[in-house]
Amino acid sequence: MKSWQLVRLVAGLFILASLAMGIEGSPVFVSPWWLAFTAFVGANLLQSALTRWCLMETILRKLGLEPGC
Repeated sequence: MKSWQLVRLVAGLFILASLAMGIEGSPVFVSPWWLAFTAFVGANLLQSALTRWCLMETILRKLGLEPGC
């Protein structure tokens, strides 16, 4: 798996998990503050789309994952 694929996979999992823990009707509800984490991930995705730079992808590349296209 290439670094950009792993970044998107992890971002998607973080968004789904934080929504599940932040929405009151969910069986795994913890606190509505988890929705702030959803917004944080979304803001980072927006920032990386505009600047073409993502800290997580940089870290994954240094750990040895292929950058890919």
